[in-house]
Amino acid sequence: MKSVKKGLATTAILALGASSALADFPERTIEVIHPWGPGNAMAVSQLIAEAMGDELGVNMPVISTPGAAGTKAQITAMARPADGYTIFDGYVAPLVLQPVLGNADWDYSDFTPLHAAVSNAFSIGGRIDETRWSNFEEMMAYGQANPGDLRYSSGSRNNLPHMVIAKVLQSYGVVAQNVPYSQDGNAIKDLKGGVLDFAFVNVGNYIADKSAFNIMLVLSELAGAKASYDGAPSIVDLGIDTGLTGLAPMGWTWWIVNADTPEAEVTKLRAAMTAAMQRPDVRAAIEAVGFVPLDWDHTQYDAIVGPVAGQLGAMGNALDWEVEELKKLN
Repeated sequence: MKSVKKGLATTAILALGASSALADFPERTIEVIHPWGPGNAMAVSQLIAEAMGDELGVNMPVISTPGAAGTKAQITAMARPADGYTIFDGYVAPLVLQPVLGNADWDYSDFTPLHAAVSNAFSIGGRIDETRWSNFEEMMAYGQANPGDLRYSSGSRNNLPHMVIAKVLQSYGVVAQNVPYSQDGNAIKDLKGGVLDFAFVNVGNYIADKSAFNIMLVLSELAGAKASYDGAPSIVDLGIDTGLTGLAPMGWTWWIVNADTPEAEVTKLRAAMTAAMQRPDVRAAIEAVGFVPLDWDHTQYDAIVGPVAGQLGAMGNALDWEVEELKKLN
């Protein structure tokens, strides 16, 4: 009887210890691995991380890990232990686009979702003092008459803005030269200086200096995207079908963790992020930067992200078309 009682006591102690261990998570700093350099996107992630940290009672620094179109951050986070102390700031470029392009060996379904974070609409912007055209369709007419003369930048090549812009140009039959830049700020500087004819402009660029840009086309059919650029013309207004709907033609991030992360830790992280994303002060701060808070939870991950992956997979032809058409002009 004593041995039975001793066994029961031991089991109870072990169970209590396990319960305490779970209750103690998190006991230390949780890091959010961010795929871009400092800027508006990182500032928004810091807003969410700070609010999540308040919920969990720990610090949650956002670690900038730029490189390789966002895949460096993804690889860095994947190498960490699956213990809940590392969160992937899962932007569409490293999470979905780069695997579609064959530059990464993972799939969005390889990770465990916490909650959708934010979206960031894209646009095509030109100079305010441009005299050759005043709107997007006039610029397209110029491009049709002068194949290969237009120069633009999407930041780096083969990123999501490049894919969407190439698709739009393809729909008009306009061949233009994409000039790569390692920093968006340098592309914007060259746009203002006349080196570029037009460029990818994100909401942060626009809000920082609205008077510097003629936003000629918002690359999304969503009303919120158009509103982010103060009602500038959108692909809907011009009847442009890019083949991309919903979140597909814009930047967005969905926070995720390693698939092997224990369910108890995942549950706590999900609850904290849900609470953070519902806070009015957090939402207002996100919107002030020009981003849109997203309300999808983990149960909607496959339904939302899956179609984006499928649409982007069908879009690579626009990049190939641009390359081949430029070759014909040389």
